[in-house]
Amino acid sequence: MLFHMLLAGLVALLLPLSPAADAAERIHLGPGPVDWQGDLSPIASSEWSYDRAAHLLERAGFSGTPEEIERLAAMTPEQAVRRLVHYESIDNGHLPPFDESGVHDPGLVPFPPSRPATTQLAKENGEALGVKVKASGNRRLQPVVNKFFYWLRASMLETRRVSYWWANRMLNTNRPLEEKMALFWHGHFATSEAKVRDYRKMLLQNETFRRHATGNFRDLVVAVAQDPAMLYFLDAGVNVKGAPNENFAREIMELFTMGVGNYTEKDIREAARAFTGWNSDDLTFVVNTAQHDDGTKSFLGNRGGFDGVEVIDLIMAQAVTAEFMTAKLYGYLVRQELSPALNGKLAAILRDSNYEMKPLLQRVFLSRDFYSPASMGTHIKSPTELVVSTYKKLGVDDVPGIPDFNLVVTALGQELFWPPTVAGWAHGRSWITPGLLLERGNFARAVLFPDIDFIPRDRYQASLMLREVHARIKQGLDITSATLPGYGNGGMMMAESNMMADRDEDFNTRFGSYRGWQMAIERVKPLPRHTARLNLSAMVMEAGLRNTEEVVDYFLDRLMRTPLGKTERNLLVTFLDGELGTSDITVAETYLEAPLRALVHLIMSQPEYQLG
Repeated sequence: MLFHMLLAGLVALLLPLSPAADAAERIHLGPGPVDWQGDLSPIASSEWSYDRAAHLLERAGFSGTPEEIERLAAMTPEQAVRRLVHYESIDNGHLPPFDESGVHDPGLVPFPPSRPATTQLAKENGEALGVKVKASGNRRLQPVVNKFFYWLRASMLETRRVSYWWANRMLNTNRPLEEKMALFWHGHFATSEAKVRDYRKMLLQNETFRRHATGNFRDLVVAVAQDPAMLYFLDAGVNVKGAPNENFAREIMELFTMGVGNYTEKDIREAARAFTGWNSDDLTFVVNTAQHDDGTKSFLGNRGGFDGVEVIDLIMAQAVTAEFMTAKLYGYLVRQELSPALNGKLAAILRDSNYEMKPLLQRVFLSRDFYSPASMGTHIKSPTELVVSTYKKLGVDDVPGIPDFNLVVTALGQELFWPPTVAGWAHGRSWITPGLLLERGNFARAVLFPDIDFIPRDRYQASLMLREVHARIKQGLDITSATLPGYGNGGMMMAESNMMADRDEDFNTRFGSYRGWQMAIERVKPLPRHTARLNLSAMVMEAGLRNTEEVVDYFLDRLMRTPLGKTERNLLVTFLDGELGTSDITVAETYLEAPLRALVHLIMSQPEYQLG
């Protein structure tokens, strides 16, 4: 019943409010009047407030501590926005580079597309992946197969370490908009480790997004078109003169720049010709001139011997490109609903600045529209935003291992470096279903009352397989028998009857997977295992709070950007009174922590907490 009430409450929050309701419910957050909606004129210094500074940090970053919000609120709106948008001079030296495990070696380049391709290469050349085929003996190709599965496992585990590293950057950066925009570009130019299978390429792409986060959009598109992860993900290796592959040419127009309906199938074919020969040599972009089609092409009404960069410049010359991008950026940073008239004004700003994004971002963040009732407290947080902002608001200084960050965001629908499709994530209301809302409450509980799990969750799949195969080998079974499926359910008899079968094998795929897990776990550094270091009692005592009403108001102000109604707020006070057995905080000082965590769990499970 409580769950259905929460879901109904969230749906109600997302419905349009009447002007009277706006005035009544949103005064605490300080939205401007209703007629600010659509108004791009800047707010005045007299209109600036703590709540609007908090809203700015929610959208241009991942929320803020009360101290961070107060620093922005003490500035003028122009100073606050400029600090967030023009961040290059702000020192971020405290953030460490990614600490690589050292799992890659040159023999893995180029990595074959499949296990059959790997073993075929080994048979033809006498070696593959830097491993020679044994001259004789049992399972001559086994070391090659082991190496193939090792890299699949190692790259996956290392990519999850990259995800943790990035989450910590989001939490601790002095340049929050840089990371917020890197997250946007990751969903916009979506590539997945599932196909790329190389954490180095995914890390390199992540750094490209950060380098161009708020820079020139045209330069970013060129950088992405020449990015090794994108080149591999959209099959640049088979896009050659005489047999162009249309994957990247289609996506650059449909998803990355122009949108459906603004180009023809012929434009796709001609653009694909322009990108022929573009590829990567491991982590370096190259153009294979023998594979590049330098003939005359007809593209978007233009004729010439265009290459990929020239095609991108022609795309940038289309009015629809700026309109497509401003609509998507506005939906990410402000709200989903955008009128054609307002989008036309935003697109003009982007075009007039020659696709420099800072003028657009500065105009949006300073605008009255950004602080209107339609914009403030109406954004459904993505899983990553929810998790990182939760740690930020609670004053946690690093992302804990329990609960596991990767498992949490995956359960909530957004596994970093594994977007569901080339279109990225849908955002908005797609983040909220009955099941996902329940998972959000479970995340809150896992932070405040962690379930201690001593098996690292990123290695849980491996631990299941390793324990099963280990048990069989310890019983004396040979490799083939130990790796047979169905053991324990009639499998023992089959295993015993086929004891010698592996002597005729070139390799054993199941054993290769098993051994690959062993090798990967041995070499990949583990994820952190600590829980969130919280002391809610200290927060309350340091704030000098005297009674349960003040405590509830303190945590609502710290955690919420959309205020609770009076009835819900009073229910929280009653709950805390019951948990403490008193309303006097001094009396309950020695046993505050668990009741405070239960209170915060209730707050974080509210529909309003999902909005920023």
